[in-house]
Amino acid sequence: MEVNFFTIFVDYQKNLEMKQFLFLLAITVGLNFSTVNTFASSELDNVEVSQAPSDNAAQDAGGHHAGQPATWSVIPFALLLLMIATGPLFFAHFWHKNYPLISAILGTIVAVYYLFFLHDVHHPVHSLAEYFSFIALLTALFVASGGILIKVDKAGTPMANVILLIFGSIIANIIGTTGASMLLIRPFIRLNKERVKPYHIVFFIFMVSNVGGALTPIGDPPLFLGFLKGVPFFWTLENVVLEWMFGIGMLASIFFFVDSKNYRNAEPSTEEYSGKIQVKGLKNVLWLAITIAAVFLDPNVMDWVPAITFHGDKFSFLREVIMLATAFVAFKTSDPECLKGNEFDFEPIKEVAFLFIGIFATMMPALQLISEFAKSAEGQKLISISSLYWATGSLSGVLDNAPTYLNFLAAGMGKFNLDINLKLQVLDFANQYGRELMAISVSSVFFGAMTYIGNAPNFMVKAIAEQVGISMPSFVSYIVRYSLPILLPVLFLTWLVFFF
Repeated sequence: MEVNFFTIFVDYQKNLEMKQFLFLLAITVGLNFSTVNTFASSELDNVEVSQAPSDNAAQDAGGHHAGQPATWSVIPFALLLLMIATGPLFFAHFWHKNYPLISAILGTIVAVYYLFFLHDVHHPVHSLAEYFSFIALLTALFVASGGILIKVDKAGTPMANVILLIFGSIIANIIGTTGASMLLIRPFIRLNKERVKPYHIVFFIFMVSNVGGALTPIGDPPLFLGFLKGVPFFWTLENVVLEWMFGIGMLASIFFFVDSKNYRNAEPSTEEYSGKIQVKGLKNVLWLAITIAAVFLDPNVMDWVPAITFHGDKFSFLREVIMLATAFVAFKTSDPECLKGNEFDFEPIKEVAFLFIGIFATMMPALQLISEFAKSAEGQKLISISSLYWATGSLSGVLDNAPTYLNFLAAGMGKFNLDINLKLQVLDFANQYGRELMAISVSSVFFGAMTYIGNAPNFMVKAIAEQVGISMPSFVSYIVRYSLPILLPVLFLTWLVFFF
C-alpha cells in the first residue's frame, strides 16, 4: 500500500530532487514494514525484548543474549560526523555528489554488524521505526509550511529581528521547533535581504530551532517522550520558564548587540517600506494542525491506535501515514505563488533524509554504550544535578537528543530506585526531584544548537539558507565561530544560575 502511494506521488512530479527523496521514503517504508513483519511473524514473536539491557547483555529478536557492541563500532558514526564536518570544506564536489551513498554505506555497516554479528534485531528495528517517524514528521511540516508565504514589508532593523526571533521562540512551543523554523526562516531571510549574514541564520538556529522549544512537550522531541513516560504536559511550562526566559533573553541581547553593529555599518537603504505584514496560503495552517495532532496518536499511550507489535513493543504507522498523506495533499493544494515566493523545492529535506538515515543507524552503538554506562554502578556514582546537565547536554549536541534524554532520565531515576517504565514513579520523580528533571530537560533542548546535527531543524535551516545563496559556516566553523564563543557561555551561565 505505502509503496503504491509513493509511486503515484512520484508519477505526478517532475522535480528530480523530489523523486530521489520520495524514493528514499518508499524504501524506508518498505524496509520498516517488511523488517518488522518478518521478525514479528517468527515463532519467537511473543518473547519480550528489554528496552534496558543488563550490564553485559542485550536480547536479540529470538530472546537470546547477544553481546554488547564493541567500542570500535562507534567508528562509523565518528567517521560520518567527520565527513559531514570536512566534506563541504575540503572535497565539496565529491561530498555533494556522494553523501547519500556514504551515509547509506556507513549505516549499512552498523546494521549488518548488529543483525549478523551481535544477532540483535531489537535495536535496528527500533532505529528504523524512529527514523520513519522522524522523517515523516519533518516532511509534513516542511511541505505544509512551504505553502505559507509571509511577507514582512518592514526594514530589517535589529529590534524587528529580535521581535521575530522571540516570536518564533514562543510559537516553537505550539507547533514545534521544526514547524516554527520552517514557517519563519524564509520571512526572516527576506526581512534582512539587504544585509543578511551567516550570524542571522545561526542565531535563528540557536533561538527558534532549539532553545525556544523548551516549554512544552510539543516544542522538542525529548520533552514529548518525557510526557509519554509520565511527566505532566504542563510540567516544563511551570518549572523551566525562568531558564527559558534567561536563555532566550541572553541570546536575544547578544544578537541585538551584534546586529546593531552590522546595521550601523551597512549602507543606508533607499527602499521604502509600507510596514505591512501579509500572510498567504493560510489553508496550509490546517495541514500543520493535522500534523501536530497526529503526533499524539501513539499506540503505546492509546490502545485503540493500530500498530505493529514486535516482541511486546508497539510500532506506530497510522500517524506516519497521516503525516505523509498530509504532506502530499499540502503540496498538491498549495498556492503556486506561495511555493514560488518561498523558492520551495525538496533539496533541503532530501539532504536531511539521506544524512539522518546514516546518523540514526551509526549512532546505535554510541547510544547503547552510553545507556549501559549510565545505568552501571560506576555511572550511578557520577549522577548529580550538574553531571546530568552537562552529560545530557553535551551528548545531545552530537546524538539524537530524544534517546539521550531517556537514557539520563532513567539514570537519574535509578539513583533514587525509581523505574522509568512506571508512570507513577516518573510523576514522583518530577514532583520530588524536580531539579534533576529540570537539568535533563533544559540541557537536552538547549544543547541541541551546539552542532548542525544536534536537532533536526538545524540542518534544514542551513540548507534553506544555502539554497538562497547565504554562505553558511561549515560544521567545524559553526562550532568554533558561534557555538563555543556565544552559545557555550550562555549554557554555562544557565548552569551556574540554576543548577550549580
